[in-house]
Amino acid sequence: MRDMRQWIAVGAAVGLVAVTLPMLREHDVQLGGLLAKKTTAGGPTITRKVEPPPLTDLDLTRIDDRRSPPTAPAHGGRVAELTINPLYQRAALGFLRAGQVPEGAVVMTDIRTGKVLVWASYVNEGALHDVAAEATAPSASIFKVVTGTALIEAGLSPSTKQCYSGGEHSIRAADMIDNKRRDKYCATLAQAMGRSINTVFARLAAKNLDHEKLGAVAAKLGWGQDTPFDVKVATSTIALPEDDLGFARTAAGFWNTTLSPFQGANLATIVANGGEMIRLHVVSSVKDEIGEIYQGASERQVLKRVMDESTASAVTTMMEATVDNGTSYRSFHDRNGRAYLPDIRVAGKTGTLTKPTPEGPFYTWFVGFAPSRKPEVAISVMVANGAKWRVKATNVACDMLRTYFADQGAPGVSDPNDRTGATAKRR
Repeated sequence: MRDMRQWIAVGAAVGLVAVTLPMLREHDVQLGGLLAKKTTAGGPTITRKVEPPPLTDLDLTRIDDRRSPPTAPAHGGRVAELTINPLYQRAALGFLRAGQVPEGAVVMTDIRTGKVLVWASYVNEGALHDVAAEATAPSASIFKVVTGTALIEAGLSPSTKQCYSGGEHSIRAADMIDNKRRDKYCATLAQAMGRSINTVFARLAAKNLDHEKLGAVAAKLGWGQDTPFDVKVATSTIALPEDDLGFARTAAGFWNTTLSPFQGANLATIVANGGEMIRLHVVSSVKDEIGEIYQGASERQVLKRVMDESTASAVTTMMEATVDNGTSYRSFHDRNGRAYLPDIRVAGKTGTLTKPTPEGPFYTWFVGFAPSRKPEVAISVMVANGAKWRVKATNVACDMLRTYFADQGAPGVSDPNDRTGATAKRR
């Protein structure tokens, strides 16, 4: 019942977010005002003043990837040319479609420039909506990246050890108490990230963090914040419970936070960039019947430093464990243990959580970047399945990274589309 009440509380927060989504015009007006002031060299520019502002009514659910560059419609017959890579965009939609997922999204970014290479929202039934921009899914264990960052900033390291018991599917009050007789297992913080060990995160958070510290790190990483982008994106929400057990559960990734696929990509891009938040963008230009009215950013735009480079490096170390020997190992390796991305180390975090109702949905996440020490791309995948499923987010993420690195000519990496023209056989 407690978990159900927590979900209802999150649902209320999500409802507030949903109310803000129709306010696209207001977002466009605000962005137009910002652009008119022309603050940063190399930033987006209005090349000809128009009303309403150039990005008004930009519809990323109607991306046309049949041409290069791909385009999307905007207000009054305007056409936006996008930074999207048509090969990767088609692959993302193909993997979601082949997996017969009820709903899902893939966002991939170039971490050096902030260009969005993939913005794929997929809905199997009903009206298509921009899943990539919505924050209706629980953050699940992706929130461990936030907690892990806060723990590093509190003085812990990836090698910090914590013994534990219980907590696989829920965390009870008894699971929070150190007990040498019952705590038969121990793990480092890096191992706990890789294997998504809930009790380790819950206990370490209870010992080393408080509402103010964890909330501040979450805000720096984008939760509860309106992150600049070319279209209105729902705010990823957080509501830290007042009680100690509820706080520990939230720190471990149980309820009380939501996440958009866009924010997942933004999070991965921050860590990949050594702690700098850069402005992500998907529009390269907008034209009307007369000509160009808008140019996207021509240079990398640093918004702020979110964490020290040393903290980002430690978080990367923890995220590497997810693919090396953790919850994503099977998706990134074949049955003989051979890596699908040989000599390319991936940093990532998975998340899995089921909405506590008979009909689900069953949410899975993968958020990460590669190569982990010389990053090129960041990726965020969210899949909302029913009781029966064929692929999880981690499968789609691996196939997307294979698609990217095969296209880049990385040695030993095969394109998962090559053999069938659709998706490779699922592991």
